[in-house]
Amino acid sequence: MRIHGSRTAPAIIMLALATVLSLSACGSEAKNANTDIGKGTGAVKDPSSPQTVTFFSWVGNEPQMKKMAAEFHKKHPNITIKFENAPAEQAQQVLSTRIAGNTAPDVAYINASDTSDYAARGALVDLGNYMNRSEVVKPDDYVDGFRTFVTWNGKMWGLPFDGETTGLFYRTDRFKEAGIAGPPKTWDEFRAAAEKLTDVPNGKYGFEMFASEAAYYYYPWLHQAGGEPLTKDGKDIAFDSPAGRTAAAFYVDLAKYSPPDYLNSNSYDGRVAFAKGDVAMYVAGAWFAGTLADEYPKIEGKWAAAPLPEGAAGCKTTLAGDSLVMFNQTKVPDAAWLWMEFLSQPDNLAAWTYKTEGTLLPPTKSLLDGGDLAKEKPVLKPFADLMACGVASTVANPKYPRVETILNEELSKAIYGDQTAAEALRNAAQQGRAILGRG
Repeated sequence: MRIHGSRTAPAIIMLALATVLSLSACGSEAKNANTDIGKGTGAVKDPSSPQTVTFFSWVGNEPQMKKMAAEFHKKHPNITIKFENAPAEQAQQVLSTRIAGNTAPDVAYINASDTSDYAARGALVDLGNYMNRSEVVKPDDYVDGFRTFVTWNGKMWGLPFDGETTGLFYRTDRFKEAGIAGPPKTWDEFRAAAEKLTDVPNGKYGFEMFASEAAYYYYPWLHQAGGEPLTKDGKDIAFDSPAGRTAAAFYVDLAKYSPPDYLNSNSYDGRVAFAKGDVAMYVAGAWFAGTLADEYPKIEGKWAAAPLPEGAAGCKTTLAGDSLVMFNQTKVPDAAWLWMEFLSQPDNLAAWTYKTEGTLLPPTKSLLDGGDLAKEKPVLKPFADLMACGVASTVANPKYPRVETILNEELSKAIYGDQTAAEALRNAAQQGRAILGRG
């Protein structure tokens, strides 16, 4: 399984990113994006002399990535890809420091949700000129949510490369024992199933929650209720809206159907309870399917995946993914684009995502809707279907990670029963507004 550490990492990592970006803003914000990069007509041509493209990521040692680099060099002999690797949990801070020091790489593989932050500080190349010349990259083919991730001020600053949605995993054996025909499709059905599947004296529970990741797993319910974390302009808290309070009340109440011994755990460590059958339902990204297949092959056939149950706002789920970006410090923009374009070819997107041992999804509608994905990896079909319901934040506010840390803490207290869900949101909103209001 590939590790995308910052997607579910503790909020402190996001706080570190916000701090670094704020400190580096003075070094990069003053730079105006060079809108001439990529201008021209027709396909971008190979350089006439040898050039090296530096590629920053935490996946440079992946066999598939090395294979694609070798294939690219064979096709473009004057371009060499130089991998520059950093651990996933350190990548954001290392990259931000390099940007501030004017030593940015040519291309980087980053969390898609960070694209707008870098773009807002003038660190990236607007890819519009290159996309207009490309027969490979088709903006309209990207899933709307992933396209939103890489869009800032109406322009695309990155190419979505892989991703996942959050869905529902459930133990088919436990459902059969409880006489439940299939996965719940609504909130009411979900709560009823959780209650029926919970047998505390025998150590059996209907659902599993993680107080350490309270905010992350609150967001799907928030969106399904019709709420948002922030207002559209990014200047005010929105999670304490009536929809947000409805979602929080439903979400926190589910704690009574969750094993208390796992509340202080995290979504990865908590996999054990699901694997043992002590927990019947588990909300997680598509990564969990690969983890179960790799680590618990003996329970194959005893679990399945399904879309999340729908709330008042209908089908909604959170998205996570990665994108390819080009930094405006590059001296070899055309060569850098050719590498990005090569990686974005449909066969390479497929090879990187669902045709590997992992459980990543491609970011394009054509690959998601084609029959090949369901044939190659049937377990991903529910997550592919959820892509159309994916929600991606359009707000680039470097202060929000600090707010999210507080929201996580307050919701955790509610999950433990130390306060109500309404009190958690009120406290988080009050502190959050103070943070957003600071200069």
